Amino acid sequence: MKGPTPTNLDEARRLLSDCVLFRKLAPKEREALVARAHMRSFEAGNTIFLMGALHDSMFAVLSGEVRISMPSAEGKEVVLAIVHAREVFGEIAMLDGKPRSADATALTACNLAVLDRRDVLGTLDRNPGSWLGLVELALLGLPERLAKTLLRALDTPRDHPSNPTDLRLSQYELANRVGAARESVNKCLHEWQRAGIIRMEKRVIKIVDRAALEKLAEPE
Repeated sequence: MKGPTPTNLDEARRLLSDCVLFRKLAPKEREALVARAHMRSFEAGNTIFLMGALHDSMFAVLSGEVRISMPSAEGKEVVLAIVHAREVFGEIAMLDGKPRSADATALTACNLAVLDRRDVLGTLDRNPGSWLGLVELALLGLPERLAKTLLRALDTPRDHPSNPTDLRLSQYELANRVGAARESVNKCLHEWQRAGIIRMEKRVIKIVDRAALEKLAEPE
């Protein structure tokens, strides 16, 4: 595969800069951090990381797709998610330093931007206000954050949507926006689907009961 070009490096840094972890950083600090990102290329079927490995980095997908999976009790592969181009993964789990909870494999040939944990933690440590921002994010409950994010996306002008109540958002993109693990977002969305608030169809989230979603978004 071709090496990184200024264009895809710029795109990689933009994706990483938008990550919820870095929103409290000053622009210069954020730019200095994401400038440390490096590129890695994988062929289809290549292992990116294995379950049990240390969380030492986060990733932005520039092109291609990544499969997140883990073995079942019967030894079969259980696919947890497919990460698409322009999505970030591994950023929340990277902070706790615990072993990876799943495998990541290149589903297709792909280019990834990688930001190392030591660079992220070093920057956050030099900017105490950024840690405060993460604490504030954690204190706001996931349902409230997720409801606010969906309502904001619903009210954002879009080019010729097929249906004004449909949102083309992946769970990884939502997890990145609300600063939570994809598994937690998935659980919340499924609870809302059972309650008739939303309906999920592949990469589309259909808002069925906006009033209920607005109630979830209201602080207690």
